[in-house]
Amino acid sequence: MDGAILSHDDLRDAPDLDSLTARAAERGLTPGWIDRDVPILYREPHTAFLPAHWRYEEAKAAMDGAARLIGTDLAERRNLIMRNPAPGNDIATARTLICAYQTILPGEEAASHRHAPHALRVILDSDGAWSIVDGEKHPMLTGDIVLTPGGSWHGLGHEGTGQAYWFDGLDVPLVHLLEPMYVEGHPDGMEPVKRVVTDSPYRFPMERTLRELDAAAPDPEGHFGRRIRYEAPQMPTLAIAMHRMDGGFRGRPYRCTANSVFVVMQGSGRSVIDGTAIDWTYGDTFVSPSWKTAVHGAAEDAVLFQMSDEELMRWARYWRFEAVD
Repeated sequence: MDGAILSHDDLRDAPDLDSLTARAAERGLTPGWIDRDVPILYREPHTAFLPAHWRYEEAKAAMDGAARLIGTDLAERRNLIMRNPAPGNDIATARTLICAYQTILPGEEAASHRHAPHALRVILDSDGAWSIVDGEKHPMLTGDIVLTPGGSWHGLGHEGTGQAYWFDGLDVPLVHLLEPMYVEGHPDGMEPVKRVVTDSPYRFPMERTLRELDAAAPDPEGHFGRRIRYEAPQMPTLAIAMHRMDGGFRGRPYRCTANSVFVVMQGSGRSVIDGTAIDWTYGDTFVSPSWKTAVHGAAEDAVLFQMSDEELMRWARYWRFEAVD
């Protein structure tokens, strides 16, 4: 602001704090000592995001309706976003994460594009769907985890006979916050296939996951059952894990600074997040926001997929984890 409008002496000689605050505000300055509706600092981690649960059967019915009403030629990605019920939230599932259910019909293709956010898919029902990432085409079968790192071209299609469904997870809200967002369509529509593979650094098949869970040791702290982590250095903001809990298992309560989203891959059970009981079964998704006390239990043998921003929290030295007994 032009110094001729308000002199520096008007600031130095302000008769009281209210006057100083008002005059400073005209110069884009605000005191750090005043009370605010949203504090600058909290005494402990805090989030407005809430525990939430999305039922796969409900989402699947909605996707079936969408498949009847809109094609991939118009929607490109026919998905339904899981919006957290936090006040004022539009699309985020957790503070740094956005998740959706997506479907594709036999014979359809969704054109290749690339974007800043890192993304992954958890395949819930599929026999014949495929993904192409940076020219490498591989299958997407039920139980697979499929990665699409930020900046990588990726498209998908379906050569099978039954409708395919999966879970999408991306760090879109984080990218919006940091503001490097972009998206770009491939000039050829679908990128050319350079080679067809089954083994890919972008695909973790379910049979391999189950073998590794069989060989994994139980969580010594008792918060989870057996756990494996997927290495995805090309997606450094996301941590990806799979948990197996035997029927009757009840974990120890814990809380941590990471925002986590869970997808049920097998079985059923109950998780309690910040006092909210969530009874889950195959394909369901639920979110455990940062620093909310969580405890997980299995009514029958169960497998849970987990994506979180733990890698980001560790890198930034924001990571905290503690038992809540």
